[in-house]
Amino acid sequence: MKNVLGSALKSCSYDPMTGAFRDGFCKYSEQDPGLHIVAAKVTKEFLDWNKSRGNDLISPKPQWSFLGLKPGDWWCVCMGVWLKSKEAGYPLYLKLESCHEKMLDYTSLETLKKWEYKE
Repeated sequence: MKNVLGSALKSCSYDPMTGAFRDGFCKYSEQDPGLHIVAAKVTKEFLDWNKSRGNDLISPKPQWSFLGLKPGDWWCVCMGVWLKSKEAGYPLYLKLESCHEKMLDYTSLETLKKWEYKE
């Protein structure tokens, strides 16, 4: 698997455990209709906005071994949600080495580099 930079895909997060398959990676799979390929650092504003849209990532869901996200967590976000969050004014910064190369089917590397997280 490769990332948007053309090198080996790196893990996004093990704490919290993320990825469509809860393996820490934002990898592409045809079994994942949500396209959880975007390694993004979530913010309070994003989490509140996403919850208002019906996708509550804040509240724990023990039945799924999900503890809930807090601002600053890294998470594999759906490609469509990331694009919509930017349009809505709640953009998320990215860990490019952990973003699956499939993102390049939807946006350019130049655009992605503008959203690269820098410490």
